[in-house]
Amino acid sequence: MNDATTKKHTALLNLLDALQTELDARDLWSTQPPAPSAFESQTPFFADTMNFSEWLQWVFVARFRAILDAGTPLPASCDVAPMAEEALKEMEQDVSEVIRLLKAFDDQF
Repeated sequence: MNDATTKKHTALLNLLDALQTELDARDLWSTQPPAPSAFESQTPFFADTMNFSEWLQWVFVARFRAILDAGTPLPASCDVAPMAEEALKEMEQDVSEVIRLLKAFDDQF
């Protein structure tokens, strides 16, 4: 990896760490994964089998960590913040930091 790629990977890992911490602080991080069948969804964001915070934890964070750990090429774009704004708008918890972190993540692409 070149220096720019290394910096980008480090920035993305730091954002994933901060996102995990924030989700946990808002009681949106679970120790138990959804049922295996929940991961078979063909719907965007697995909206038919998981709530958005579950998708963030078990799909988004997990997959990006795997991509970064393996050093495989990153997707050309990431645009998850707009979905987060819509999916989380009814939450009782203050999720503004979650959305800010996701915007920062999107901005890396």
